[in-house]
Amino acid sequence: MPENMDQHIVRSVGVTRVYRVGQVEVHALRGVDFWAKQGEYVALMGRSGSGKTTLMNIIGGLDHPTSGQVFLYGKDISRLSDRELTEIRRHRIGFVFQSFALMPTMSAYENVEIPLRLIGMGHRERRQRVMECLELVGLTRWAKHRPQELSGGQQQRVAIARAIVTRPGLILADEPTGELDSATGRSIMELFRDVVDQEGITVVMSSHDPTVEEFADFVYHLADGQIVNGR
Repeated sequence: MPENMDQHIVRSVGVTRVYRVGQVEVHALRGVDFWAKQGEYVALMGRSGSGKTTLMNIIGGLDHPTSGQVFLYGKDISRLSDRELTEIRRHRIGFVFQSFALMPTMSAYENVEIPLRLIGMGHRERRQRVMECLELVGLTRWAKHRPQELSGGQQQRVAIARAIVTRPGLILADEPTGELDSATGRSIMELFRDVVDQEGITVVMSSHDPTVEEFADFVYHLADGQIVNGR
């Protein structure tokens, strides 16, 4: 662990997560130390069940560690109220999921616009920012198309545009290429590289695909709830 932690967007210190399944304790995480700085593309790699998604959920404040600490923007999230956590998730974290999670009745433009409506941004500024993000992900021509009119890769690009539209400092992408073919998945990993380089956003991405190592700045390998290889 580096001494100066103030520069880190996210870090975990000794994080464990234990679930109870009947009388059995399942140790999903076993003392995980992890960190990512601003403008880094960090990958969490490991097989299914290694603890990647559990760690991602805890980093995003969607789950709580059994022990240990998680810091977002220098704040111990265990000390934040539900309202404060919601504000951080709304304004400072973008989420990208394996299943795309788009609103099927809305166009690509409208899906990307949703977070800006939630924070009360004006119409003109909203339109400019939405089109900027759609251009970044290469979908300006498909702005009026609904999800069912788009390929899987295009839908994930819409989800990425939606995640970055509020200019968050951090994007958490949990297996974002899991439902895509290898070539499309590779293009999505490359797109995250562009997002980091052009927007200065920190991307933390979980994946079991070794292709991510070509694009990420740092890779953490997880096995049985522990980091077995990292920085």
